[in-house]
Amino acid sequence: MYHNNHSVFGAGWMLVAGVSFALVNTLAQWLSIHYGLSSTTITFIQYAIALVVILPYLKSLGIRRSLTTKKLGWHIFRVFLSVIGIQLWMWALAYPVPIWQGIALLMISPLFTTLGCGLILKETVGSARWVATLTGFIGAMIILEPWSDAFSWAALLPVCAAFFWACYSLIVKKLSCDEPPSTMVIYLLMLITPFNIVVAIPEWQMPQGIEVWCLLFLAGVATALAQWSIVKAYSIAEASFIQPFDHAKLPLNVLAGWMMFGWVPPGRLWIGATIIIASVVFITHWEAKKTLQIQNHRLNKLDLPDSAL
Repeated sequence: MYHNNHSVFGAGWMLVAGVSFALVNTLAQWLSIHYGLSSTTITFIQYAIALVVILPYLKSLGIRRSLTTKKLGWHIFRVFLSVIGIQLWMWALAYPVPIWQGIALLMISPLFTTLGCGLILKETVGSARWVATLTGFIGAMIILEPWSDAFSWAALLPVCAAFFWACYSLIVKKLSCDEPPSTMVIYLLMLITPFNIVVAIPEWQMPQGIEVWCLLFLAGVATALAQWSIVKAYSIAEASFIQPFDHAKLPLNVLAGWMMFGWVPPGRLWIGATIIIASVVFITHWEAKKTLQIQNHRLNKLDLPDSAL
């Protein structure tokens, strides 16, 4: 029962993250479309506020202890990749790419990660995962419709963001063998803002009016809540169980886009998204099964008598 409760709470925190991200995305598009703010300005202020809001959580992790690492360069590089992904995504929102299309295309990030595991980390991927990955990209093509006259190159911005976030995930996967989660979180949250400052300077616009600042503050708080909720979800429940709940962000963002901008997704969205989600769920459960097998193998080796080793 204790384990089940943790799983339920983990799923709940993942849903909180989905609602928070839907709010952030809607606010970012609203500020770009109705107030003319550049995506780089919005991103810098949003993440700067999020950093201030989440400072108490960072202190609870033990900042000085968590900053101890022998792989500072890798941490800087992974955050740099994450920032590129964030900027591309915010650029897509400001363009504006309809939120239903952008979110659905972001969901292919785990498929890029699978490609990286096989081609870069040289992991044994297996034919089933390759087929699932290819199928997922077919789903993305159904959503993009690059053969259609209505196709816009701006629709590729979420795909590029998904690619850079996948690269970020590969480095996290590599570092997680030696680095504790607190170190990963600390460096991510502390380095994002300096990187965003550099990107924001060329297009800096000082927001005007109390209403704009209130919306920016709300976006920053929602960003902090989303990041904290994801960490909380993965800390109390198994990834294979809560990962499917992350896909709730699609209907949540579609609902927000419809309510705020009147964007109604076409039928191909649900076809393509269903294919992508099915592919990602299969890969997630396959990786969870593989991890469990490795853990059991190690435990069995530990149980063997010394003479058998």
